Amino acid sequence: MNGGEDLEQTGNSLLRGVFAAALTPMGGDLDPDHAAFVAHCRRLLDAGCHGLGVFGTTGEANSLSVQARLSALEALVEGGVPGESLLPGTGSCVLEDAARLSRAALEVGSAGVLILPPFYYKDVSEEGVFRFFADLIEWIGDRRLRVYLYHFPQMTGVGFGLPLIGRLLETYPGVVVGMKDSAGDWERIEAVCREFPGFSVFAGTERYLLDTLRHGGAGCISATVNVTSRLARRVYDSHEAGQDDEARELQEHLTVLRTEIEAFPPIPALKRIMAHLTEADGWRNLRPPLVGLEDGQAERLLDRLPLSDLL
Repeated sequence: MNGGEDLEQTGNSLLRGVFAAALTPMGGDLDPDHAAFVAHCRRLLDAGCHGLGVFGTTGEANSLSVQARLSALEALVEGGVPGESLLPGTGSCVLEDAARLSRAALEVGSAGVLILPPFYYKDVSEEGVFRFFADLIEWIGDRRLRVYLYHFPQMTGVGFGLPLIGRLLETYPGVVVGMKDSAGDWERIEAVCREFPGFSVFAGTERYLLDTLRHGGAGCISATVNVTSRLARRVYDSHEAGQDDEARELQEHLTVLRTEIEAFPPIPALKRIMAHLTEADGWRNLRPPLVGLEDGQAERLLDRLPLSDLL
């Protein structure tokens, strides 16, 4: 391996702001509904999202084939969603698949790629995870590549400790540029922001949006931003304008909404909310093993939410 010298970028523009971890609407055949996906992504951008994390956990990406993800990505761009607004999830336990997905993301002009660690084998060494990313970066071999690490150990069983982050940054400067931290641990997010200034740290929940910004982080990439995008953007804008009291009040309201939604299974809950808001029953479709909310659950969820504040 040659390290990061040949791949190091110049003038790298780091992502920042409020990103939705976008839901993937499915058709009756449980393949992505391209028209509904384009409409949803465009709606999120119109509602204030700075960008979209597509094909992540919330997007049911690991239940989709590589080809289904490639076709949906192409449909987004052809449907008028700007490539530079997209941060596609390209992780896979298979190096070839991760490379194929990442190259496709680069070809449509995406701002970066969000990559899970290889997640099947547990208790692997730091060296093993480092070698996976090193091989992937070298294999892709494209100066445009910007890697955002996806830390979600509750789902993957494999995480990114601070020493590993530091090693990847040192070896691939300008290539490994940021992280989505979905561990739900504020002290860890704060530590990563403090330890690696200039590293683009996104909280995986808008619960920590304002705190992350205050500590030098980049913002949030969150599932519930599918329905809280306008309010989350107001928090971001108030912080950027130095309106601290307003930002704090808006954040408190945003946290309440997040808390109400996450009391239910998140992806089924969000899809049921979208079905209600759009009056499109296709939003109820989920790929197994996920299943929709029971009617009683859905009624309790919708009764608890100020629906006029959503989207």
